[in-house]
Amino acid sequence: MEPLQHDRSYGELDQVIGAYLGQAADDTPEKRSAALDAYLRQTWHTRPWAIATAERQLREYARNPPGRLRHQLGEFYPVPDVGIPESGIQAWLRQLADHLAASLDQGDAPPPETPRTHWEWHARFPELGQLLGGWFSQDMPDEFEDHGEALADYLAGTHPGVVARLAGELRELLALPLDDADFAPAVAELGMEVAPPDPYTPGGWLARLADEITAGR
Repeated sequence: MEPLQHDRSYGELDQVIGAYLGQAADDTPEKRSAALDAYLRQTWHTRPWAIATAERQLREYARNPPGRLRHQLGEFYPVPDVGIPESGIQAWLRQLADHLAASLDQGDAPPPETPRTHWEWHARFPELGQLLGGWFSQDMPDEFEDHGEALADYLAGTHPGVVARLAGELRELLALPLDDADFAPAVAELGMEVAPPDPYTPGGWLARLADEITAGR
């Protein structure tokens, strides 16, 4: 399927379903799942107009699931395995659409807070996830002499506007109500697989990163 066709028909549906990967799809008619709350929490405060698009795409997919011909042509969105039997997928998608519609109708926007799911961490801090997962993975010691060299490599190949976005994400992360110990699982969710350099804690190293990037070093 061509990317434009995919985005027009399934782009926001894909965002909603992506929020469920690794999470329980335990929505009920009365209660949203943690995954759907995470999607709404992020989307209400960044792209509120997209929620209506998601609701429409969910209903259309539930109403017209791909038949044999569309499967053969590859013109369909394959719903990932979220732990729901295939026979129950359509009803589940309609239930999600109902929750999105109710959120819009009632102005029920979950308040901003610390991300709770893997999807939400990456949706809120995409460039920081790119840096930590791409430059500070388990392969970092084989590719770079130390953390400073890895950061320099990132900065050398990244547009200044994107670096400025990273600086903002670092400041936003540091402003969350987290104890210093809480930054360790946060950077792990965002893809970091090596320890920060001595003598820094994860939180202290993030603060140092923010200062260095802001200073243009």
